[in-house]
Amino acid sequence: MKKSMVLCAGVCVALAFTSCKSKESAYKKMYDKAQAKHEQPAQEVTPVVAPIVEKPATETTVVDNSDNVAVRTEDFTLISGSGLSNFSVVVGSFSVKANAEGLQRQLKAAGKNAQIVFNSERNLYRVVATTFATKSEAAQSRDQLVGQYPGAWLLYKK
Repeated sequence: MKKSMVLCAGVCVALAFTSCKSKESAYKKMYDKAQAKHEQPAQEVTPVVAPIVEKPATETTVVDNSDNVAVRTEDFTLISGSGLSNFSVVVGSFSVKANAEGLQRQLKAAGKNAQIVFNSERNLYRVVATTFATKSEAAQSRDQLVGQYPGAWLLYKK
């Protein structure tokens, strides 16, 4: 009785393993289906474009964007120059004072009232090209100086 039970269990296991096996014909069928799909010509899609309608410009609005200009606030001391207003345009930052003095001389030769301030937290000498009481004036000056001094930015004293 035990032998017949073991034999019956063995036959069931063998049938279970052989019945789950994939057939080669199933693989062939899927391969042929993929090949047929691949060989079909791709359909061209024509994009839909809306017609351009020209409208005459009757009004142009210029918006002052000085409120969106970034201003860096730092604590600094005036090293060289006649005094600063609220907003200053910085055109150079140097760790060596002699380099800052060289840029200051260039700016003074160009007719600017250049000044040097020192930021003790960062140990940097900042060269200020122009200084103004209002942010909008400083932003306009910075926009003019950016062509010659690409890294120009606005500074406000803490």
